[in-house]
Amino acid sequence: MNVKQQLKIGKKKIGVWGLGYIGFSSIAHFARAGVSCLGTDVYETRVNDVNNGKATIPNLDFWLGFDTKPLAKDGKMQATTDWKKLINNDIAVHLITIPTEMNGKPHHDILIDVIKKICTIKNLTIDQPPLVIVESTLTPTVADSIVIPLFKEQGLEVGKDILFGIAPRRDWFTSADKGLSMLPRVVGGTTKETTKLMAEVLGIICQKIIEAPDHKHAAIVKSIENAYRQLNITFANQLSAAYPDLDMTTVLKMAGTKWNVETYHPSFGTGGYCIPLAPQYVLEGAKYPEKLTLLKESLKTDFSQPDTVVNSLLQRGVQKVAVLGIAYTGDLKVHVLSPALPIIKKLREKGIDVKVHDPYYEAAEIRSLTGCDSLQFPQGLHDRDTIVVVSPHMQYKYTTMIDILDNLRNARLIVDNMGTWNDIPFPPSIKYFEAGHAHWLE
Repeated sequence: MNVKQQLKIGKKKIGVWGLGYIGFSSIAHFARAGVSCLGTDVYETRVNDVNNGKATIPNLDFWLGFDTKPLAKDGKMQATTDWKKLINNDIAVHLITIPTEMNGKPHHDILIDVIKKICTIKNLTIDQPPLVIVESTLTPTVADSIVIPLFKEQGLEVGKDILFGIAPRRDWFTSADKGLSMLPRVVGGTTKETTKLMAEVLGIICQKIIEAPDHKHAAIVKSIENAYRQLNITFANQLSAAYPDLDMTTVLKMAGTKWNVETYHPSFGTGGYCIPLAPQYVLEGAKYPEKLTLLKESLKTDFSQPDTVVNSLLQRGVQKVAVLGIAYTGDLKVHVLSPALPIIKKLREKGIDVKVHDPYYEAAEIRSLTGCDSLQFPQGLHDRDTIVVVSPHMQYKYTTMIDILDNLRNARLIVDNMGTWNDIPFPPSIKYFEAGHAHWLE
């Protein structure tokens, strides 16, 4: 009986290391397919969420598209803070879904810790080698330079005692049509047999599996995908700076009508776990990083973009600023590398009065992350002379024009990252700029 059959009949389970967006959703999808899962995390709140089938991560239930409470009640979704419970003959597959980033840079300490813990299976009598799949984004060479040598150092031979592969996640957690089951999944193991096994296991929940030549090819695909996007977004920002008299947002929309050209939007800078990190992953793993001149230059532009935005605001004489949204994208509670944070920091360093709102963060969280007081939306905008709309949250879109306009009696300037308010007829006394509009940074 193969691993897939063992999982489907309940003879074996899947263990999940890390219970954030990726880990919770992996457990939920496998549980829904009838596979029993046991997850672990250092955060007790995440463990409780899994055990209660409660998607407390904002909007995750919308993205999943199904109720997870019955799955937890029936024991298909379980979690523990005691990782040793995953070192068990019943666990046939280990999914690693931990962060591989810290302070805006690739970071492998947590991955190393998890691998060492999994290696303690050598102390057990097991009936088959467990399959270990990394779902987190990795620097292309980290598997060969860190993970596989670590297995060997711990006395386990990859391909014999441990089956190892990489299958990065591609999900876009703000779009229900871009979920785990629907998006094509790239998988690659250290051997062809491992790749086949990965395809069978992940095929339980993913409609389309693409088998890579090996784990190295699978690892670099995710980084290159996002590096493509980072390069294009940076190019959009550079075009906007090079042609300040043109509405570059409109130009790029028109360019995007060509069948083989995508539309990219100028912005305050990229953010999140993937896009701004992808060029760094590609550069770190390259044999000849000096050849990747475009990536190096794009990083300079991307990470300097918040400075450019702040300088333009200061030149316009702003005094009291409201920043709407600290998440890097709309309707997602993720502030990792969000351009909002350096914008707020630099404004405060210049003595500007900054207040912040984000519907997904409590006032204490906003204070901890930004050092600023939070404000009520839209009432708290009444004394602000400048509004900086960073995150295109749904709340900012569905709030009526009247409610927004009534609370902008002192506003003179609005700079809108993604055009959240571009259909509001602001009075002549308020200058409105969507990122990419003519003169938006002048």
